[in-house]
Amino acid sequence: MDDLWNRDEVESPCIKICVVHPAERICTGCLRSMDEIAAWSRMSNEERRALKAALPARAERFRKRRGGRAARLPK
Repeated sequence: MDDLWNRDEVESPCIKICVVHPAERICTGCLRSMDEIAAWSRMSNEERRALKAALPARAERFRKRRGGRAARLPK
């Protein structure tokens, strides 16, 4: 095991799918706001843990379909 590369910090929730939702202003990949992404490197481990714990609740904002083909078809 290489102790040189082991770091004692909370990993970023980034999944490298960086798309900002136009209305919510949140990255649809990691669910962080642009301010949270910018501040990540300056956050303490406690702040990072708290933010990561809050992220799953944000996912609900993106589950609802906003339209598309199904919204245009007669029922």
